[in-house]
Amino acid sequence: MRIARTILIALAGTAAVALNPLSAFAARCGNNAAGFEAWVQDFKQEAAGQGVSRSVLDKAFANVRYNTATIRADRGQKSFKLSFEQFMQKRGGQAIISRGKGMKKSNAALFARIEQRFGVPAGPLIAIWGMETGFGSFLGKEHTLSAVSTLAYDCRRSDYFTDQLYAALQLVARGDLSPSARGAAHGEIGQTQFLPRNVVRFGVDGDGNGHIDLVGSRADALASTANFLRGHGWRPGAGYQPGEPNFGALQGWNAASVYQRAIAYIGARIDGE
Repeated sequence: MRIARTILIALAGTAAVALNPLSAFAARCGNNAAGFEAWVQDFKQEAAGQGVSRSVLDKAFANVRYNTATIRADRGQKSFKLSFEQFMQKRGGQAIISRGKGMKKSNAALFARIEQRFGVPAGPLIAIWGMETGFGSFLGKEHTLSAVSTLAYDCRRSDYFTDQLYAALQLVARGDLSPSARGAAHGEIGQTQFLPRNVVRFGVDGDGNGHIDLVGSRADALASTANFLRGHGWRPGAGYQPGEPNFGALQGWNAASVYQRAIAYIGARIDGE
């Protein structure tokens, strides 16, 4: 009788796992490096079961390591708590405006094509470009796949970054993300810092060479940024200051209100408003 009862309990536990395999997988997240290597092996097995090829997985994870710099950055995002004036000073807002006007002039044909295609003027695109990477001068130094994998493993936002990791694998598979790529601490890619899922959803081949290269092609990066804003409700010809129709699209770019206000302010000065 006791044996039969033991078998029934074991079967019940097996059924629970079978009915909810993703929750069992999610339970293996961690808050330090101790379980990361085991998690990677489990994730690779799960991803293979979802149809990701073994060759892509082996290539993508060849140099993946737990990234402590990513965790420090994730826990220390303090600049978004500053006042607008403090934020502008810290992020070099006036320098972005000054240099941005020159970037608009020297890339006038590119911005004209982008506005014709997506309805987004140069100002907010240049503001984002300058704010994120200093117009492509510093894209970040963290190994992208390590950063995204670390955050997928980390318990704080595991589900969100697991989706980002699947998107990154999709980019590796189609040749739009190098396994050795480096970028920002949360796995953001390129001159305007797209997370992998947003590259998949909004990435645009702006220079017509058949690939989406947000690192090496400013045309791809800026066209993709315009496409992102359009995908978040941008209306051609409408204003983008707080309270105007297109401010909501800027809110889609970054959840911090001080960042949204800074992009609107910088963009307006570059556009001459």
